[in-house]
Amino acid sequence: MNTEIIQHTTLNTQPIKVAVVEDHQIVIDGLEKIITESDIACIIGKACNAAGCWKMLSAIQPDVLLLDIGLPDANGMDLCPQIKAKYPEIKILMLTCYTEYAVISHILKNGASGYILKSAMSDEIIEGICAVASGKQFLCEEVNRLLKKEYANRIELTRREHELLQLIIVGNSNSEIADKMCLGYETIKSYRKNLFQKMCVHNTTQLIKASIDMKLA
Repeated sequence: MNTEIIQHTTLNTQPIKVAVVEDHQIVIDGLEKIITESDIACIIGKACNAAGCWKMLSAIQPDVLLLDIGLPDANGMDLCPQIKAKYPEIKILMLTCYTEYAVISHILKNGASGYILKSAMSDEIIEGICAVASGKQFLCEEVNRLLKKEYANRIELTRREHELLQLIIVGNSNSEIADKMCLGYETIKSYRKNLFQKMCVHNTTQLIKASIDMKLA
């Protein structure tokens, strides 16, 4: 059992209240079966379009809302921030077939707590529900892989930054790096700070992990 699911079952006795907004009945039926059989969450509402979603939310307040992007009367990407503005306590887990970087990035910036593909396995769907319900962000494995690949392609290190990165990875201190790169100690501190900012990390451990994920190490 995944850590997120274990943590939820250990810390919580009440099932997670889930609502689904999806225009394909067969998908709704499948989700309802998966969620009901998990004994971790329960379905408290279903809607097949944006109008039905608003009507549902006026009557019930789910912990997690599974929201499709391609609804017949609205775009889930636009609907997401509207829901968050009116019901900020609801965690939105986008459920879709789209794997385009621009779509995923836009959705996450618009307030969604997670992004999961309709092709995801049952355990991953439950994992996603538990994660966002506990306040964490969740990306299914395929989407997470795609974002890392796109992110890596967008980072370009200079020759000195790449040299600095390699010296950090093998455990050199700032003083040792300054000697090996024939630069001043304060210059290395500045280079290191800039490298952390460029790779969006806060410490050496995160830097090393990110460099491995991005195949920069």
